[in-house]
Amino acid sequence: MKFKLSLSKTVLALALVAAGAAHAQSGEPIKVGLAGPFTGGSSPMGVSMRDAIRMAVDEINAAGGVIGRPIQLVERDDEAKNERGVQIAQELIHREKVVAALGFINTGVTMAAAPMYQEAQVPIITPGPTGTALTQQFPGYVFRVSLPDSIQAEMIAEEAVKRQGFKKIAILADSTNYGQLGREDMAAALAKRDIKPVAVEKFNVRDVDMTAQLLRAKNAGAEAILTYAVGPELAQIANGMSKLGWQVPMIGSHTLSMPNFIENAGKNSEGAIFPQTFVEGQTAKGTAFVANYKKRYKLDRIAAMGWAAPGYDSVYLLAAAIKQAGSTDGPKLRAALENLKEPVDGVLMRYQQPFSKDSHELFRDSSKALMATIRNGQVVKLADSK
Repeated sequence: MKFKLSLSKTVLALALVAAGAAHAQSGEPIKVGLAGPFTGGSSPMGVSMRDAIRMAVDEINAAGGVIGRPIQLVERDDEAKNERGVQIAQELIHREKVVAALGFINTGVTMAAAPMYQEAQVPIITPGPTGTALTQQFPGYVFRVSLPDSIQAEMIAEEAVKRQGFKKIAILADSTNYGQLGREDMAAALAKRDIKPVAVEKFNVRDVDMTAQLLRAKNAGAEAILTYAVGPELAQIANGMSKLGWQVPMIGSHTLSMPNFIENAGKNSEGAIFPQTFVEGQTAKGTAFVANYKKRYKLDRIAAMGWAAPGYDSVYLLAAAIKQAGSTDGPKLRAALENLKEPVDGVLMRYQQPFSKDSHELFRDSSKALMATIRNGQVVKLADSK
């Protein structure tokens, strides 16, 4: 009788433990906003980022979630439009009650939406926008995992001037905030090296003929073209140079890795050079990430690796902050992100206190980045790049 009673108590205890664990893992979801351009010209970056974030969330939830709760993504397509970004921010903060936001690709969209997240004390961890002023203008709740334009411009200028020895350089940039802020950073980086561009040309998004701009650069004697734009227009530059029979190096921001540049430019994309934070085969965890991503989404290649990898890592950084804070309160998450105590194993690197109160930038110089190029339609590390 005593044995039966003892056995019953044991079974009851085990049942209670199991029920408690199930309840802990099925608590109220942690709502996290995910915004980005999932349609339009910037969509290869946005979709790659989104799908990597989804993958990381599924991994975390399969392992029990964070503080006993699953992460629930609330996704919105900002279409790379500033006004749409503002609308989404209002919706995610006030209606969906998200505790944090991930994503964002375009600098202009992020700059437009960030004031609302800042006012609501909702942290943003972003792997996309590169405009230098972003974290300077919004120092409180924006944490950036992407490579700022000021650092990219320094790397581009170093490649063009020091490594390749060019003296006559033209800058071609689109008319968006991204293009014009990048142009300013590029001109400043060249000025440090006593180089004044022989031509500075502007064009609009969706322009399909760059002949006039390219002819002015060519007639000015440009030995290299430095670019700040996105994929489709970059392809028009490369194809326009080919039509003119003008062969000079094309060196620019990381958007030269976009598939809609590589695919639309075809053989004319070969040899383009640009900064990157990740290339396939860079780390063991990165190799596993790429294999899992391709398997999950049944792809031969990731469309925009430079946005997928940091997107994936941003989820794990947020999860680490929630775990450390033991809370989803905005100020507590901010404090945790500024002083992460436990390392986070990511695709880009092993993160050890990646942010601080004084800096919400993961990349503070070029030491953790590299220069890449297009070879046979693939993004690969540039020979001799660190």
